Amino acid sequence: MTAKVADPADPDGPPPPPGGTPGKRRGVELALLAGAVAISVLGHLHVGMATLGHLPPQASRYAAGLALAALLAHLAVRFAAPYADPVLLPIAALLNGLGLVFIQRLDLTTPTRPGDAGDQLLWSALGVALFVLVLALFRDHRVLQRYTYLAAATALVLMLVPVFFPPVNGAHIWIRFAGLSFQPGEFAKILLAVFFAAYLAANRTALALTGRRIWLVRLLPMRVLGPILAIWLISVGLLVLERDLGTSLLFFGLFVIMLFTATGRLGWIAVGLLLAGLGAYAVGTFEPHVHGRVEDWRDPFASIERGEGPGQLAQSLFAFGAGGLLGAGLGQGESFLIGFAAKSDFILATAGEELGLTGLVALLLLYGLLVARGFEAGLALRDPFGRLLATGLASIIALQVFVIAGGVTGLIPLTGMAMPFLAQGGSSVVTNWIIVALLVRLSDCARRPRPAGDRDGPGGSPAGGSGGTSSAGPPAAGPPAAGSGCAA
Repeated sequence: MTAKVADPADPDGPPPPPGGTPGKRRGVELALLAGAVAISVLGHLHVGMATLGHLPPQASRYAAGLALAALLAHLAVRFAAPYADPVLLPIAALLNGLGLVFIQRLDLTTPTRPGDAGDQLLWSALGVALFVLVLALFRDHRVLQRYTYLAAATALVLMLVPVFFPPVNGAHIWIRFAGLSFQPGEFAKILLAVFFAAYLAANRTALALTGRRIWLVRLLPMRVLGPILAIWLISVGLLVLERDLGTSLLFFGLFVIMLFTATGRLGWIAVGLLLAGLGAYAVGTFEPHVHGRVEDWRDPFASIERGEGPGQLAQSLFAFGAGGLLGAGLGQGESFLIGFAAKSDFILATAGEELGLTGLVALLLLYGLLVARGFEAGLALRDPFGRLLATGLASIIALQVFVIAGGVTGLIPLTGMAMPFLAQGGSSVVTNWIIVALLVRLSDCARRPRPAGDRDGPGGSPAGGSGGTSSAGPPAAGPPAAGSGCAA
């Protein structure tokens, strides 16, 4: 069975969207950014009034800092990616701002760790700085194709290093040095998305036209599938060794989605779901830490019946129930009872309790719009690498939101992962700003007007390679094709 999707083997790609090339629309972006900053600042002030009875200290500095960061990011887009989608940056700024509000609110009721909001603000500032740096350095996304195997090797090293550090909450996913800590796996997911996109784009003809067909799946030749399958298996194996099962699930979903995008064959989705189900059953049955989470998911109120008090998942469900339709109001909830993970894994429970079902749906719609705009950029791009990279980056955000939202609401067993922009975690917020920067760059290329006489339009042919190569190696390290409309 073949899905009706854009064919990566077609060097011309899909036709341009009707209505002509969109304008720059930087004024729209600036207005939306102003609204995002205003909402975040008002939330900050409201939390202070509700919990302290007065405006929070240094509120003016907080507002000025947010406004300055948003303005710098906007100026970077205006000068480095003037045709970019005007919605991507404001959504990221609003989600990040709301995350700061929720963490500040929980700080005020957890005096043992009162500085998390300040730390998150510093990490957010670093994320915005890297957003600006990525836009300045990568004026053409196709340059990343030169580093296909370097990206894969670096990702594997980043995932291996935490094995040599002490575990945190039972998982080897953190590196702690000189009082600082970060998760290398957060950065590895971007590098693996670059590798998957570059490799699949370089071999798109072989992926689409070769291999034996068995039932719904066309089996690919091992000379084509072997290298990418080996990198994926090693990465997932390392994550299972480190007991970082949330990220391993993310990488598995990313691999299946990008393989489906490259081949357009629904059989890979069926195979992916089957393998995911078998793997989840095996790990949930034989790995004690995961088995405990599965048992909590099956009966989150069992600890109450045993007289041990409500566990984290039960407290999360209580918080959602207490929120009702319109919520208790910022600063009026009790989601801090969830415990140490209230600011990280369970921060969505705070949003559900204090903003209610209405606010929670609005948050999920923001994520949905961010992902949809990423997919839209991928569909509009005419080079296969850009299409696959945009799809992969948007899928990373979508998978994270599904896993976390499903876990804290009891839809699926909970796995450790950070809600993009919203949850506490410096590595996560920095990585998400880099993802948004790359999506901004990709959308700028997709929306940029074609130069006169440029038949291929934005994106052109992939860097340094012909449109129909089926070689199993990485693309040549030549410069991007001239006149493609992507390079500024």
